[in-house]
Amino acid sequence: MEQTQENTAEAWKGGDKPFAASYGKLMMWFFLITDALTFSAFLASYGFSRFKYPDIWPKAEEVFTHFPFLDGEHPLLFVALMTFILIMSSVTMVLAVNYGHKMQKNKVILWLSLTIVGGLMFLGSQAWEWSHFIHGLDGVPATLISNPYGHPLFADYFYFITGFHGFHVFSGVIILIVILINVIKGTYERRGHYEMVEKVGLYWHFVDLVWVFVFTFFYLV
Repeated sequence: MEQTQENTAEAWKGGDKPFAASYGKLMMWFFLITDALTFSAFLASYGFSRFKYPDIWPKAEEVFTHFPFLDGEHPLLFVALMTFILIMSSVTMVLAVNYGHKMQKNKVILWLSLTIVGGLMFLGSQAWEWSHFIHGLDGVPATLISNPYGHPLFADYFYFITGFHGFHVFSGVIILIVILINVIKGTYERRGHYEMVEKVGLYWHFVDLVWVFVFTFFYLV
């Protein structure tokens, strides 16, 4: 009986770390899982519409053919560059987290800064792509109710899915800037760890992974 009471008290004492992870990391994982379900629903909806109207659905390689400062058609080349930029920003984020574990402040600043630059470059590239898509074809703009390239739902999904993802990237850049300022001020050195950098890194990797799925479903399938 006494043993049972001791086990019960031990189980409810609190302060334990499930899976040896801090509560901050666990909450970040819960957020990412729910966000992943949201993106999954959007992409599933896109896939349903894509295969419901196969004859009039635009082909991405015939729509996204522009590239800055280059004449002629370059199917999906610019989108591939955007994807490369975002993936490389994920690499720089890994390095920032790695040097955070080693408590090397200056290198954390360097790689966080490069991650922010990569995020801003991606957002700028996406804005450029949007501007060309909006201009449409033969003077007919691509809007939420009209699409000169094909079925109007294509434009709806393009604006909504890429815009929703772009909002995540923009939010990530803002958070990264805040974290960078804290690193420069020495906030995490005084705490004795850079766990906040790691938590933001989880979010940034998620954003990059989501883009890989958006790129695959929207541009390649």
